[in-house]
This record gives sequence, structure tokens and C-alpha cells, in this order.
Amino acid sequence: MKSQITNALSDFFFEYETPRQVLVRNRRVGVVCRIIQLGVLAYIIGWVFIYEKGYQSTDTAVSSVYTKMKGVGYTSMNGTERVWDVADYVFPSQGSSSFVVMTNYIITEGQAMGKCPELPGKHNCSSDADCEGGRYRREMTGACVNSTKTCEVLAWCPVENDHNIPDPPLLISAENYTLFIKNSVTFPLFGVTRSNLVEGVDTSYIRTCLYHPKDAPLCPIFRLGDIVQQSGFSIENIAKEGGAIGIVVDWTCNFDVDVKHCKPKYNFHGLYGHPDEKDKVKASVGYNFRYAKHYIENGIQKRTLLKVFGIRFDIIVQSLARKFDIIPTLTAIGSGVGIFGVATVVCDLVLLYLLPKREFYKNMKFKHTDSHTQEPDSEACSTETGESKK
Repeated sequence: MKSQITNALSDFFFEYETPRQVLVRNRRVGVVCRIIQLGVLAYIIGWVFIYEKGYQSTDTAVSSVYTKMKGVGYTSMNGTERVWDVADYVFPSQGSSSFVVMTNYIITEGQAMGKCPELPGKHNCSSDADCEGGRYRREMTGACVNSTKTCEVLAWCPVENDHNIPDPPLLISAENYTLFIKNSVTFPLFGVTRSNLVEGVDTSYIRTCLYHPKDAPLCPIFRLGDIVQQSGFSIENIAKEGGAIGIVVDWTCNFDVDVKHCKPKYNFHGLYGHPDEKDKVKASVGYNFRYAKHYIENGIQKRTLLKVFGIRFDIIVQSLARKFDIIPTLTAIGSGVGIFGVATVVCDLVLLYLLPKREFYKNMKFKHTDSHTQEPDSEACSTETGESKK
């Protein structure tokens, strides 16, 4: 018993088993096998290693964006001249990555809380019975004003009339405003921090540069008219009723080379605006909101209401950094070697089921045994025993 255990352990540690292979000389099967192997090799080298960079590990960045607008607008309505600066036309004013630049507006001045008739065409009435309270968005008093034939409401009076949007836009000069973008990114996995103020973009350069996709692709100062144009909109159409534009800061970096080659690329995408240019949905066109400036006049609280039409800018940071790593490299190589087994499987199917000599190949590939046949060693032993008896 002890010798059997020793032999078993010796066989386990000191013997090596390898599968038996059959060499098949067949041109068609050989060509199929080589074509499949070349295809797998092209996939591993071309797709996995060259295109997908399977030998590198990846990381995305933690990002921060700061923005700053510059420019002055001028309007003249009904003899009233106004100058609009950054504090007036940018919402919010904290320099966030998402903000609105006002390009058009409807102003209603001197509103005070009280009772006044609704606008003509809204909530028409012929008697007080047509003005029951709580039926509409404004609180009705239940009275019908004969002069306008509209219901009386409790609201900020006079009520806003936003039927006619100014055309051309009042602040079409917004196309000459400039936007400064400051963006910092950190790739935690690789311990790399970069800013869009890369090498060569210093104070003197920023004072004179203006972004251009070919002439000045790294300049962080953008003219709003150029942004709108490169997004696919026209400033005249989107400025009237507003819209939205996405500014993508793309950080695609390869840290197998010097870090200074990691630089941002800027792309501009029109999200929604004028329906004749990009939008398919005709309802709820543009972008607008309201805000009010409250004040006290002769002891009465009043407000100036503005319905603002503007361009919403969303700055989106897109990042992907790569660097050589032995772990994904070995993983990619191992998976590629495993895929080579597809050629063997396909060729075996062709040999065993499609070729005219498939029975011959089956006999060569598989060795069949009969459990009822006496083993050769047993036959020899019994022969020797018989001879000894003689």
C-alpha cells in the first residue's frame, strides 16, 4: 500500500501529460485554419492593441470649471436708453459651468399688487358669472370689466403682455461678448493634474488671443458669435427666443508620452434653439425665464418684471487618460491566445462532418476501446501460467 501511494505521488509530481495531435494534410482545411488564425491575429493587433489600446490602463478626471463673461450691451426702447453689463445679462453671476446669457427680453415696469383686468383675448367675459374665482392661473375677483370684456384679477398690475417678442433681438450685440473658460482636471490613478492654461498660454497671450479652431485652438477666450456659429445655429435665430449650446472640453491623453502633450480640445454642440435649424419639436421653442427687481415707491412696493430670452451654455468636461500597464497587457494577450482555439474548433467541424473522408478522419482522431476485451497484459499472464502448468 505504501509503495502504491509513493508511486502515485511520484507520477503526479514528476510526469507530464500532453495531448496527442493528428497532422492532417488537407489543403482546404489548412487554408481555412490559416485564414481564421490571420483574422484573429489581425483582431488582436489591430483592434485590441492599436485601436482599443488594450495594453494600457485608463482613468477619468476629476474636473473643475470657472467661467467669466465680458462685454457691454446697449438698448433703446420708447426713448429709454439702457446699458447692460455682465451683472445684468448673465445668470447666475458666480461663474459656474452652466449659465445663461440674455439676448432678448420683455419688460413690464411699475407693477404693483392690486386688481386689474386681464389681457384682451384671455379669459373673456360678458358677465360676472363668467369670472368665477379659482378657474385660471391668476386669482380672479369674480368681476367682469366692461371696458375690456375680460375678467378682473388679483395680481401684479399691469399684467405682463408677452405675446409679441421683440424682433430683431434687443441684445443681438451679445455675439460680440467674450467668454473665458478656466478648467482644471486631475487624473487620480496616474497622479497627474492639468489645466487648460497649458504651456505657452500665459498672461500676455490671453490678453491678445481669441479662440480659433485652427489658428488658436488652445486660447481659452471665446467669442459668443463664433460659439453659436460652430454649434450649427445662427445668432439671429437663437437670440430671439433663446436656446442651449453645449461646450465640450475634451481631455484625451496618452501618458506613455510626455505630460505636456496632454492638451484640451474644444467642441461646440447645438442642443436646442430655432426649430428650422436643428429642433424637430415645434412646441416650447427656445429658452426663457422671468425675474423681478423689487423696489419701494411712495411707500408702495413695486417691481419691474423681465421675461428673459437667452442662450444657455453648458460646459461639459470629457476625459480619458491612458498609460501602459502590464496587467491589461497580459489579459489582452491571454484572451487573444484563447481566441486562437476558434480555428481548431472550426477545422474539426469541417473534418468530422463536411468532408467526404470524414469517417477516415474520425478514426484517426478518436481511439475507441472495448471494455469487454481482455487487456493484453492479462492475456500474456494467462498464457505464461498455462505453459508453466504443462
